[in-house]
Amino acid sequence: MSNDLFAPRIPQEVANRRPLADRLRPQTLAEVTGQEHLTGEDGVLRRMIESGSLGSMIFWGPPGTGKTTVARLLSGEAGLAFEQISAIFSGVADLKKVFEGARLRRMDGRQTLLFVDEIHRFNRAQQDSFLPVMEDGTVILVGATTENPSFELNAALLSRARVLTFKSHDDESLAELLKRAEATEEKALPLTPEARVSLLRMADGDGRAVLTLAEEIWRAAREGETFDTEGLTRIVQRRAPVYDKAQDGHYNLISALHKSVRGSDPDAALYYLARMFDAGEDPLYLGRRLVRMAVEDIGLADPQALVICNAAKDAYDYLGSPEGELALAQACVYLATAPKSNAVYTAFKAAMQAAKQNGSLLPPKHILNAPTKLMKGEGYGDGYRYDHDEPDAFSGQDYFPEKMGRQTFYDPPERGFERDIRKRLEWWAKLRKERNPR
Repeated sequence: MSNDLFAPRIPQEVANRRPLADRLRPQTLAEVTGQEHLTGEDGVLRRMIESGSLGSMIFWGPPGTGKTTVARLLSGEAGLAFEQISAIFSGVADLKKVFEGARLRRMDGRQTLLFVDEIHRFNRAQQDSFLPVMEDGTVILVGATTENPSFELNAALLSRARVLTFKSHDDESLAELLKRAEATEEKALPLTPEARVSLLRMADGDGRAVLTLAEEIWRAAREGETFDTEGLTRIVQRRAPVYDKAQDGHYNLISALHKSVRGSDPDAALYYLARMFDAGEDPLYLGRRLVRMAVEDIGLADPQALVICNAAKDAYDYLGSPEGELALAQACVYLATAPKSNAVYTAFKAAMQAAKQNGSLLPPKHILNAPTKLMKGEGYGDGYRYDHDEPDAFSGQDYFPEKMGRQTFYDPPERGFERDIRKRLEWWAKLRKERNPR
């Protein structure tokens, strides 16, 4: 309390110069936009408050979706003390101090909502330190993370907290934020309708970003000036897409690219490839993933797919950026439009499983070499028939270990080049039965 008494007074004109995003922070949960599934009339958080019982939670979502704001409002509406720390700037000593303060409050009959920003940045031991104070009710933990909690947080912590997902703002909620900004500033944004749409796209689902961009536009605009899309891009220099090459954004987009190729949609595949190029992904990484798609999803339905992907990777290596990206785009379209088969992929997995399950079985002796008299005496090589000396260059011998018996792993579909392979296999199977009836 004494700190407030002696704190310097902030002049109103200075307070008004606070960033627009800070001035427009909602004052109640009902004012929060874009997260109605959590804060709306039937939202999870609204129901928790009405029940009078809050539990520990993990807020998971992209930047600028209101995680910090919602946590602060939640504590106010539930009548809890609010403490906030950031995992970036806090260590064990800071945690102990916060926990001790929460214990003292609890002795006075008041519970603490502890908001931990970037909670995934705490190491495993630091995350474990929250468990005792969560279990005895000293704090209600609300952790915020932009990363997938399943990968970044301890299982013990996750078992004691409910994960609530925050969504990126859609165009409608971003447009609502712009209207609030214009009402607060008492002036319209100097943008053409097309430029206004472009502004929403530049924000990339981030509410804080759209308000920051709006502020930049008002600062840059001269008297009576209105920006079109080109002028807007020149003024705000376009915000980079939300994409972390080592985290969820990376895995989400590569998954979308792979599944678009598998689903034979060249347009969607090109879009996600372009998204990753635009976000600064290493083109050689994308080249490697295209090679993987060639062998996993196209396989022998089109044997040229692997050749083309390797050639595209080499072309990029030779040309560099920006010309080399076109070779990767060409390979991407080729894969998406090629006939699909995972028959080799499936066969390889089945063969690996058989290899692990059957141990170190000796191959049949007739296909083993006999470089010594001892081995020849043991029957190595006896009865082997040289296929090129047989009719149709096919002996039809059994090559599997005797204890296993003949197996079938590879089952090519009636698609692409594998249609021809299937015909060959069927023909050889017919000859095998004729020449080795048993």
